[in-house]
Amino acid sequence: MSLPPRPLAAIFDLDGTLVDNMRFHVQAWVAMSHSLGIDAPVERFEREFAGRRNEEIFPALLGRPVPPEELARLAEQKESHYRALYAPHLTPLRGARELLGRLRGAGFRLAVASAAPRANRAFVLDGLELRPFFSQVVGAEDVTRGKPAPDIFLAAARVLEVDPAACVVFEDAVHGIHAARAAGMFAVGVTTLTPAEVLREAGAHQVIEDFASLPQEFEWRLFGGE
Repeated sequence: MSLPPRPLAAIFDLDGTLVDNMRFHVQAWVAMSHSLGIDAPVERFEREFAGRRNEEIFPALLGRPVPPEELARLAEQKESHYRALYAPHLTPLRGARELLGRLRGAGFRLAVASAAPRANRAFVLDGLELRPFFSQVVGAEDVTRGKPAPDIFLAAARVLEVDPAACVVFEDAVHGIHAARAAGMFAVGVTTLTPAEVLREAGAHQVIEDFASLPQEFEWRLFGGE
């Protein structure tokens, strides 16, 4: 799949994409698992759970159904720990603010599509004053299936009123790349946590380290000769 001749929308994952924060999530998950008496390897959180909803992660981690009240309690324990760990380091990924401004100026419709809980989205988007760039924010509460299902990206396309084929997705996780591809969108992998070759194997059409130095051909396809 090549980039659409004139992409109309750009959809951004949050964790690991707009911010380089996944190692803090992993630290919080490791601490959470230890508190539950579970010895889960770091790689499980980095690979298996990245991009998935807490409603999916906790039952998989515990190996049993988790009642809603218990799920809410465990999720708040983990997420509040993550926010405390990451708060001193809160910063956008290099070039993110500048790229968002350029995309808005070029007429792109912008959305965040993230499995992050509402409080975590507010923590990043409001803490970094990024929310004004986005006309829509789609979260786990808006879909029934998390990534790698395409639901959250398709929901973003619907609220942006753009055909999925005219959307570019920026995503750091293998599950997210699978979801973008399943949605019929152009998938851009961001290598904050996952190596470039792994993202390419997952189906990423383009791979970048950050937003400050986009490959020349990709930038030209986005912005032409601006």
